[in-house]
Amino acid sequence: MTGRALGYLAGAGSAALLAAAFAFQHIGGLPPCALCIWQRWPHVAAAFLAAALLLAPAPLRRPLLALGALAALTTGGIGIYHTGIEQGWWPGPTSCSGSGPGLSGMSGADLLDMTAPAQVVMCDEIPWAFAGLSMAGWNAVLSLGLAALWLAALRRPSAR
Repeated sequence: MTGRALGYLAGAGSAALLAAAFAFQHIGGLPPCALCIWQRWPHVAAAFLAAALLLAPAPLRRPLLALGALAALTTGGIGIYHTGIEQGWWPGPTSCSGSGPGLSGMSGADLLDMTAPAQVVMCDEIPWAFAGLSMAGWNAVLSLGLAALWLAALRRPSAR
């Protein structure tokens, strides 16, 4: 398989993970937390980078493949960080985890604010898991696999 083909495959993998995330959200009724949304952006970048490979001249292919690997590694890293928060290995952001200040730091006006989100999805809760891994854990594992595809694409002669 050529380097470009591996890049397309890795980008398609990111697009598939995005589609699954949106399915869980809109069909499965599992709204994302802030860290879940952070994990989506590198997948968007990876999908666009794979699409850019279609038109890229030869001198731009290797940089695009390297950026795709970086995007996949980034979302994999965020997934590991998120999994650690879910498992209680380290504290999460105070805005979406149990380590936050709670209601004590809010004024009466803050509590009555009708423009505030109706429900804050907590980053340290696991709403769904399969085979012992949460969605964040699966994102980490699959994203690191996609990073390996991007890196394998870089090693192919057709990537140059």
